[in-house]
Amino acid sequence: MPGGIEEERAGNFKLFGILLPSLPSLVLKLGSTFLQFKREAKRGGRTFQKELIEQGIDRETAMELTELYLESSKIKYYMDFLR
Repeated sequence: MPGGIEEERAGNFKLFGILLPSLPSLVLKLGSTFLQFKREAKRGGRTFQKELIEQGIDRETAMELTELYLESSKIKYYMDFLR
């Protein structure tokens, strides 16, 4: 089909041109949402560790379990998940 590939490329550029102005605000919103998620995860980790210690688990084991708990809030985890 003549012009099919060129029309597709032009459509892609139009889409990119439409999305480009909203990209900075999207990045800021995603960044702030992720920072809020990290803050809540850290708060949850402190509560988790405190509860483990109160239940009789030694501090070192509680710290290791808390690290495992917080592992899922790291961005590397999500980047590997998306691959």
